[in-house]
Amino acid sequence: MTSRLRSTLTGHELGVWALATAVVDGRPVAVTGSHDETVRIWDLIDGRPVGGPLVGHNGLICDGEVWSLATAVVDGRPVAISGGGSNLIQMWDLATGRHVGEPLDQSIGRMCAVATTVLDRRPVAVTGHADGAVRVWDLAGREQIGEPLTGHTDWVEAVATAVVDGRPVAVTGSNDRTVRVWDLAGREQIGEPLAGHTNEVRAVATAVVGGRPFALTGDFDGTVRVWDLAARRPAAEPLEAHSEVGAVSTAVVGSRLIALVGSGDGTVRIWDPVTGQPIGEPLEGHKGMVWGAATTLLDGRPVAVTGSNDKTVRVWDLTGLEAPARGHTG
Repeated sequence: MTSRLRSTLTGHELGVWALATAVVDGRPVAVTGSHDETVRIWDLIDGRPVGGPLVGHNGLICDGEVWSLATAVVDGRPVAISGGGSNLIQMWDLATGRHVGEPLDQSIGRMCAVATTVLDRRPVAVTGHADGAVRVWDLAGREQIGEPLTGHTDWVEAVATAVVDGRPVAVTGSNDRTVRVWDLAGREQIGEPLAGHTNEVRAVATAVVGGRPFALTGDFDGTVRVWDLAARRPAAEPLEAHSEVGAVSTAVVGSRLIALVGSGDGTVRIWDPVTGQPIGEPLEGHKGMVWGAATTLLDGRPVAVTGSNDKTVRVWDLTGLEAPARGHTG
């Protein structure tokens, strides 16, 4: 079904593995990272690239495949943080398309995942790495905060952030099949790992339902699990996807929370994570694994932006997914 498809953005020469959204000079943009070693910015209003590929230090592009990126606001300016196949974590000014300073620490190995949040009123990035460590970075000061958080025994492939009991936390998924929750202020793991996945955890997203923080985690078996982060237990029956889960994102459309799940069969499916029921028809059009999904507003309408191994970025209209009015009994 392609009736929700608004536009298809092309330009990457290889698969799109990382995707985030931001607002730059009042215009919604998508920021994408690819195996073609480039980061690109797209104006979602007119569907055109903003400038050329982002060029970093020494005139090089990204010095490696881009596996992960996130956006933040640092010193009042929108930025993107990217990393992947090289040992470089780079920060980009999205308004100018220029590299911000030197790359962060180049000795820590590959960065597989990144998310951003605010810690002690400072913008920070939380990164997951191939050595199993989780690291926290002060983006304004451009330095690592404390020692790495350790516990995972394999690559950390997914990171998301949330607030639990008033404290900022990170939720991480790993190839070791566990999900872990970290207190970012106290710099420690909260409780035991969340267990239940039977394969690599490649996607994590967070949401708030009824004032309570939840996490959604997807694995390569095609299962998405829903967790109550405050109670540290499953919050609903697992969502049985369709094939390997490569991306999970959440959004509120109207007053309804939805989950977007991108997978190996090229589809993006929409779920009600509270009831565990699918919503509408799958979003079809991608011809390869969907590795990235994010949401934003475009012309006042909610949209999803997805990136795939098929080298394309697609924009989907999410209007009409509001929860139906309840009250009639027949």
